[in-house]
Amino acid sequence: MIKTLAFSNYRSLGKVVMPLGQLNIITGANGTGKSNLYRALRLLAETAQGGVIGSLARDGGLQSAFWAGSRQLTKEMYEGQAPIQGRSGSSTGKRLRLGFSCEDFGYAIAFGVPPALNSLFDLDPEIKHECIWAGESYRPNTGLVDRQSGVIRVRDKRSWQVLIPHCNPFETIYNQAGDPTSSPEVMALRHRIRSWRFYDQFRTDADSPIRQPQLGTRTVALHHDGRDLAAALQTIIEIGDAQALNDAIADAFPGSSIAIEAGEDGRFHLKFSQHGLLRPLSAAELSDGTLRYLLWVAALLTPRPPLLMVLNEPETSLHQDLLPALGQLIVKASAETQVWVVSHSTRLIAAIEKSRHARTLGLIKRLGATEIEGLGILDEPSWNWPD
Repeated sequence: MIKTLAFSNYRSLGKVVMPLGQLNIITGANGTGKSNLYRALRLLAETAQGGVIGSLARDGGLQSAFWAGSRQLTKEMYEGQAPIQGRSGSSTGKRLRLGFSCEDFGYAIAFGVPPALNSLFDLDPEIKHECIWAGESYRPNTGLVDRQSGVIRVRDKRSWQVLIPHCNPFETIYNQAGDPTSSPEVMALRHRIRSWRFYDQFRTDADSPIRQPQLGTRTVALHHDGRDLAAALQTIIEIGDAQALNDAIADAFPGSSIAIEAGEDGRFHLKFSQHGLLRPLSAAELSDGTLRYLLWVAALLTPRPPLLMVLNEPETSLHQDLLPALGQLIVKASAETQVWVVSHSTRLIAAIEKSRHARTLGLIKRLGATEIEGLGILDEPSWNWPD
């Protein structure tokens, strides 16, 4: 389980170190930084997928992603006794940092502006430093894998051994190292990060693939865009918790049930039977809210729970009366996987907070910087950036 998340110099996240539990709710008013936290976590996940540089480029590049406020906000600035000022001009030396730690391992990565080169890729971010360490908090003597100045080193008892002398500045250690003998920690963390699942704003318009019959294969994890909904539901029925699936539908739509039919071409068709109707409805006929609820059911009742499941505003397009049932599903899922929910729905949050494991982290913004309400310096987890 992730115990600590840390972000520095990413958009409104000038400096955020946050504790996590088994079931986490991220909430706050519009503009406080919920989306930035979500995007930062997605970037962190991309380090093990091979797409973090591309993600930053699509994000507008480092110049757009960098924190735009003062590097040092003082008490006088907060109290209005001093002007808000700081370094400006060149971003040379400035770094965007992402990191997390579990009970056994931690990881951090730092991005910076590359040196001036005669290349069309001069605007690509460069990975300046990476580190994997043992334990929840980094200390110099806990480092296990270190990447700096194009060299990847691994700890060998009390000394460091060079693993890769010349690594690519645009690829993470997860793409360049990971030998089971020399660097098993890289393999272990890559496997963990790749298991994380993100669900965000399912597309349910008339042309959405979710509404069309899809070729069905066993699907233990719903695709992030929900295109394999029927196959995921049938997988739950066959090898998952079919009773929990039936209960979740009955809780939200009393007297209703679902069935999956396979056509001669192997495509799966979702059929939704509702009390009072003489025939079942297809996915193309369902309302956005009903379809979205079925998508969340398929995601949360997965037969193969990931290490982390991230849900971004799951209340979107759902009627208020569906939120208590969705909250119960989220709580149930948190028994098997660590859950992070970004929401501003008071009714959904209230349903989730009934769990004794729920931890609500409210975001506020001061002088443009995202902060966690009520979390003082002494309440923050211990965190040191390796670079």
